Amino acid sequence: MSDADAVNEDQDPTQPEIVISPISDDDAGEVLTVQRAAFVSEAAIYGSVDMPPLTQTLPELEAELRSESGLTARIDGRLVGAIRYVEKDGVLLIGRIAIAPDMQGEGIGRLLLERAEKASGADVAELFTGSLSEANIRLYEACGYEEHERVPDGDGTAQVFLRKQLRAG
Repeated sequence: MSDADAVNEDQDPTQPEIVISPISDDDAGEVLTVQRAAFVSEAAIYGSVDMPPLTQTLPELEAELRSESGLTARIDGRLVGAIRYVEKDGVLLIGRIAIAPDMQGEGIGRLLLERAEKASGADVAELFTGSLSEANIRLYEACGYEEHERVPDGDGTAQVFLRKQLRAG
C-alpha cells in the first residue's frame, strides 16, 4: 500500500472517492473528534458516557498513536473513519474503529478492517466489542470473525472477543 491509496475497485463511480492512509500524529485531533461522535451511539446503548473512547484526552490519544499503527479514511479531505491496531505475539490486536456517524453503514469500517488485516503479518486478528453492540458483532461476523470469548463486566453485559484466522499458522 502506498502512503495514500484511493479506493476505486468495486466502488460506484458516482460515489466520492475514499482515500486510505496511514494514521499520523497530525490526525490526532480529527481522530478524537470522529471517535467521540462515533461512540455517542454506544454510550446510548450502554446508558453511560463513562467509556474510554469518550473520556480519552488528546494527549492520551497522541501517545497511543505513537505506540500503535492505524489507518484513516478520508473523503474529499474529511476524516470519516479511523482504525488503530498493534501486532503482538503473532496476533493483530485491533483497537478502536471509529466511523463518523453520518458515514456509518457505508462500508468504511469494513474497508479499514480489511486494509489493516492485509497490512499485517499476523496469523490471527482479534478485536472486541460490548455484548449489547449487536450491529458491531454482525459486522465483525460478516467480515469472518468468530466469537472467541465473553468476559462478564459484572453489570449484565460482557466484552465479546472475536477472532479471525488471517493466515495458516
